[in-house]
Amino acid sequence: MTQKLTGKIAVVTGAGRGVGREIARSLAACGAQVALVARSTDQLQETERLIAENGGIACVIPADVSTQTGVELVRKNVEDRLGRTDMLINTAGVFGPIQMIKDSDPVRWIETLTINTVAPYLMCRAFMAGMIEAGWGRIVNVTSAAALHPPGPLNSAYGTSKVALNQFTRHLAAELINTGVTANVIHPGDVKTEMWAAIRDGANLLGPEADGYRAWVQRVDETGGDPPGKAADLILKLMGEESAEVSGRFLWIEDGLQAPIASWDTASDAQPGDDE
Repeated sequence: MTQKLTGKIAVVTGAGRGVGREIARSLAACGAQVALVARSTDQLQETERLIAENGGIACVIPADVSTQTGVELVRKNVEDRLGRTDMLINTAGVFGPIQMIKDSDPVRWIETLTINTVAPYLMCRAFMAGMIEAGWGRIVNVTSAAALHPPGPLNSAYGTSKVALNQFTRHLAAELINTGVTANVIHPGDVKTEMWAAIRDGANLLGPEADGYRAWVQRVDETGGDPPGKAADLILKLMGEESAEVSGRFLWIEDGLQAPIASWDTASDAQPGDDE
């Protein structure tokens, strides 16, 4: 069912390309006004053009949301130009160094956690109060199935960042109980994006330890990968009232290349120290 989002305001990070662009376009097609956020002005302007061609409304806000200064710039621009945010989709992310920990670049390793985990925290912190005050809101953080796989070599930064993002989102959802605001993570599928190309190029420089990545790259290449529209469809479903009770969950696209993996049980109100 197509969601009617007329009058709603959405903020989408990573909106300049790939899955973020597709999510932004889908939200705008359903009537939402969309703030497009990324570091590349040119890419954001292309997303804005595509939305306008379809009769949608969007505004471009170039910013680095891994910094408090950048997030504050986004918050002020959204409030001044559009109004109070109803929906926040944190899509921006990087894969980071494909390296053994002993050989890893500390700057790139830390940057990966900053972009993939700290940036969503800063964005949620900046916008959730307005949603709570209004009694309605939707927060979606884009994660990865890599967070649920057994740990392996080469992707410690990325895997750690997504595990942390998952746990952060669960804490967020726990704080949002009975507010009318939800928070979830989604795996967008195995999408053939710029990140896929970066993994391909990085894996090709390594030895047998990267065989698993090369196999994954080949599988996505041969199949064409999951269409980014599937992630957008899942996002739209979460925006609807039928998903008002869905919060603190790890969610999967429909019929993705990768079968869903068990994540965690439904959140409980029980806390350490409560009577058993």
